[in-house]
Amino acid sequence: MTDTALEQSYRELQAKKLTLDLTRGKPSPEQLDLSNALLSLPGEGDYRDASGTDVRNYGGLDGLPELRAIFGELLGITVDQLIAPNTTSLPIMYDVLANATLHGVPDGDGPWRDVAFLCPVPGYDRHFTICEALGIRMIPVPFVDGRLDLKTIAERAGSDPSIRGMWCVPMYSNPTGVTYSEEEVRELVSMRTAAPDFRLMWDNAYAVHHLSDDEAPVIDVLGFAEQAGNANRPLVFASTSKITFPGGGVGFFGASPANISWLRGHLSAQTIGPDKLNQLRHLRFLRDADGVRALMQKHRAILAPRFDAVQQILSERLGDARLGNSVEWSVPTGGYFVSLEAGEGCASRAVELAREAGIAVTAAGATFPYHDDPRDSNIRIAPSFASLEVVREAIDGLCTCVLLARAERGLA
Repeated sequence: MTDTALEQSYRELQAKKLTLDLTRGKPSPEQLDLSNALLSLPGEGDYRDASGTDVRNYGGLDGLPELRAIFGELLGITVDQLIAPNTTSLPIMYDVLANATLHGVPDGDGPWRDVAFLCPVPGYDRHFTICEALGIRMIPVPFVDGRLDLKTIAERAGSDPSIRGMWCVPMYSNPTGVTYSEEEVRELVSMRTAAPDFRLMWDNAYAVHHLSDDEAPVIDVLGFAEQAGNANRPLVFASTSKITFPGGGVGFFGASPANISWLRGHLSAQTIGPDKLNQLRHLRFLRDADGVRALMQKHRAILAPRFDAVQQILSERLGDARLGNSVEWSVPTGGYFVSLEAGEGCASRAVELAREAGIAVTAAGATFPYHDDPRDSNIRIAPSFASLEVVREAIDGLCTCVLLARAERGLA
């Protein structure tokens, strides 16, 4: 398509006066409807767990054992190493790092001061926000050919004692869709680190969020770490946020006994117990691990056509540019995002053009610490919330914006 034709296509796109939004990876209304039965549970007179404890009252800091057993099976974690202290995982991550900066962690020598984290990029913007809020420096480590750059990670962590941790989304990473291999996980838990209290912030947000029959298995990171002599290294986080209701779910924390005891001690200063009625509600609704798996199949039926549409339109509109290796995008088999590399120097302009045409996408640079994508290339696409029709229209419009941005940069 010539530059003149692109400009004409863009003017036609603007003339539609669209108001389309692909900014956040939120479940769609149809997905939320799958869990509407929660709204009437547990029901009048149903307020005791399996042990007979009245969950309407204070106590039970670890959360309901029966619900922890369900998610322990799904996450590959024993019940005694998994607690459910909150309604979602982000506050637990924040609490862990806030307590580390205030008090230190097991294996350490006191509160964390002037510390840094390794951040595989592109990555999850909320992780970076937590670090910024707590003054934790971030060191970007780009993926290499779709895999973790283990050489750089090991070199940096092994030589710099100020590096106290690393963010990980081990399954269907946000936004790249990368899933860590067993070999990579074993390397992460066994590598030598200059800081004895180095932590892997293991955000297993998409452990059951498959989009195809090619389901990635959950890897026993806690077991591998114990075998490697670094039982305290991984801190596992997960939640029901994209399983039931993001606004009323359950957050989980899995770790070694020492780390569980450490966090439990700090949590006891801020709460007398989590929302156990909500946990009972989830227990009654989900029933068991197979109940979660069946629910996620229904999510997949809603999500997969949206992701298929994204792939189809990207291939049709950007396929020629992809042949030159200057445009790339992920083909995830799970998770909530598609990662698009628009070409060096093109992301900010493409996002600006899209916004001016009424198509909102995640800000360029959001998938990097400090919003600094050095290549200005990455755009995160979140197709879950919008209807299939809107996804199609928005992605087609975004492709026009990417092509125009590339034309302005003189890229073929």
